[in-house]
Amino acid sequence: MKDILVTGGLGYIGSHTVVQLIEKNYNVTIVDNLSNSKIFILDNIEKITGKRPHYFNIDLTDYNKINSCFSKNKFDGVIHFAALKSVSESVNHPDKYYHNNLNSLLNLLRCMKENDIKNIIFSSSCTVYGQPDKLPVSEKSPFKEAESPYARTKQMSENIIEDFTNSISYLSAISLRYFNPVGAHHSGLIGELPLGTPDNLVPYITQTAAGIRQELKIFGDDYNTHDGTAIRDYIHVEDLAEAHITALQRMIENKMKSKYEYYNIGTGVGYSVLDVVKSFENVNKLKLNYSFSERRSGDIEKMFSDCTISNKKLGWNSKNGLDEMMSSAWKWEKNISKFLKG
Repeated sequence: MKDILVTGGLGYIGSHTVVQLIEKNYNVTIVDNLSNSKIFILDNIEKITGKRPHYFNIDLTDYNKINSCFSKNKFDGVIHFAALKSVSESVNHPDKYYHNNLNSLLNLLRCMKENDIKNIIFSSSCTVYGQPDKLPVSEKSPFKEAESPYARTKQMSENIIEDFTNSISYLSAISLRYFNPVGAHHSGLIGELPLGTPDNLVPYITQTAAGIRQELKIFGDDYNTHDGTAIRDYIHVEDLAEAHITALQRMIENKMKSKYEYYNIGTGVGYSVLDVVKSFENVNKLKLNYSFSERRSGDIEKMFSDCTISNKKLGWNSKNGLDEMMSSAWKWEKNISKFLKG
């Protein structure tokens, strides 16, 4: 049985990946400083799987603390989620994003080097492509100018990881470039949990439907799209979690063709903001209150993936459609308040 360290394992994507790791009989250790999560998620992971993963409350920017964790435990691989992720916040506070996202990665890689740990999967993002010249975007598309400090930290992080794999003979890495994760676990026990005002579309939709927000503000109605709103490739979080398991198995079974690989993780289908709103209304039999406002700094017009390489080489495919994403997101939203109250 393999032992896997999951940083940010109580966060949105991390928690869903932890569940699937446990279900695949991996031993899991979580490191999470709860900056964007809540401890009840650990309880709910146990409810879903019947097992409680090891947990350490550690900030990865504190090298001494994370090094102590490595020295006391033996890991066969690392899945690195822990990072700040708000595009708009990064525009206003770039120092915060460079400090956290880069230093945490450097500390982690340093600990891996000192403890001879050879496998890491990195939580990357389609934002590394900037606004591509051609859609759908494939892994062969070059990095364009980053549209936000958040996106730039992802570009820089990938470069750092590749440099480490080149310099350490036994180190291998896979970067998964996510498109737009949405939805929640089918149990309704874990899902996206924004602290404060949501920065992402779907939790803002669900909070508006729940009466927490007065209305949904749609940023921009003058994009060059079929309805004027921005287009993204939305992927169900459970499909995204499965991609991590597939990537980890590829590494452990020594099937990688190079020391550093990277894959697009999306559906290959682009939906506009209004497409998402209509799906949510239809599948949940609800009517949303929404209005339009100015474009948001750091946002791009269109982004959707070409998943040919991840389908063929990684052997992974998305399974859930937009309606499944929207129904699971609403199921989770209806449970959140009782979990927060304990």
